[in-house]
Amino acid sequence: MSEVEMKADPARASALASQLQGVVERIAAVAKGRPVRLVAVSKLKPANDIIALHEAPAKQLHFGENYAQELSQKAELLSKTIQWHFIGGLQSGHCKNLAKITNLWCVSSVDTLKKAQLLDKYRGDLIKSEPTAPKLNIHVQVNTSGEESKSGCAPGPETVSLCRSIVQDCPNLHLLGLMTIGAIARSVATTPETENGDFVLLKEQRDLVANELGLDGELELSMGMSEDFEGAIVLGSSEVRVGSTIFGQRPAKSEARLVV
Repeated sequence: MSEVEMKADPARASALASQLQGVVERIAAVAKGRPVRLVAVSKLKPANDIIALHEAPAKQLHFGENYAQELSQKAELLSKTIQWHFIGGLQSGHCKNLAKITNLWCVSSVDTLKKAQLLDKYRGDLIKSEPTAPKLNIHVQVNTSGEESKSGCAPGPETVSLCRSIVQDCPNLHLLGLMTIGAIARSVATTPETENGDFVLLKEQRDLVANELGLDGELELSMGMSEDFEGAIVLGSSEVRVGSTIFGQRPAKSEARLVV
């Protein structure tokens, strides 16, 4: 199926563009001239919606997905100019297929050395067969809230150790920075004027890693979602992941369709 056949209907495309623009304006209002990357989280949303936002006039570049199979299907179907982000829970079994997607721009949920090594191995295989393929950007996920239900490295030595291993031993990966999701209750309570403890801790961890590894000024913070992205930007976030504010309510996974 061609992208022409997958285009969203004009009313849907217009609504999506308007909602995206609203988020862009809210980011600009708190970023005060600092560049902040917006990842539009398109999980369980059809390819039609992504096309509507990637094409002019919106020209959104970065899209995030939570499910490895869904990302692989969309990457196969859609324009190679999209920059994909994998932001869901990463399993070792995902690493081979993800690493071989040329325009997978970042994996934001790396939390063990084994997963980093697998991504490095398979990205290396891709680069050998496609020499123009870039290194794969990586965020190390930090469990800033201490919740057992959350993935991520423990703050402190565990986070520093994984970052060091990626920098020193994974030549096909690029350590872009640190990522957290944090506690829902803190997210809901976050405003541009109210500091979120998870964001404060991630910033401290970034500074710790940068100091330990001699990477001052090189590591970014990926934090902030629909509920709390403005407060995250105030605390220095370089990247926010916004889904429902742009795309609206998601269907149940069983009801999601790749193309409508």
